[in-house]
Amino acid sequence: MAELSNLEIDVLNEALDDEYKAWATYPQVIADFGDIRPFSSIREAEGRHIQALLTLYKRYGLAVSPNPWSGKVKRYASFQAACEAGVAAEIANAELYERLLKATEKPDILLVLRRLQEALQQRHLPAFQRCAQGRAGRCGRRMGRGGGGKRP
Repeated sequence: MAELSNLEIDVLNEALDDEYKAWATYPQVIADFGDIRPFSSIREAEGRHIQALLTLYKRYGLAVSPNPWSGKVKRYASFQAACEAGVAAEIANAELYERLLKATEKPDILLVLRRLQEALQQRHLPAFQRCAQGRAGRCGRRMGRGGGGKRP
């Protein structure tokens, strides 16, 4: 396997840091407002995103740092504010991935970054937009048996 440039290592570190931040943020929202979608379902996806990046770390023999965001993420005054922050974060992530994709030509890294970008554009952003708009449907439903609970 070819070695990575410092720029490519920075790309992976920045992508992992972004996923770590989301991974730490969503449980805080869940702790504050309950096990409510889209936060509970997207948190599961963020775990898969982290694992995809960690596969690249292992492939290239890179050291993995612990999540620096645990216990350090912003708390929101309301579920609505958390949804709006989710929209803003996914829009920022789209810009982040556009930049990161330009920094490597390695097919395996490009594949992972494109899949992460696709997930945020096609699933995460629309889910947070529905949530921020207060639309009925999946947004605001509690996970688990019985579903459909009211927001606290």
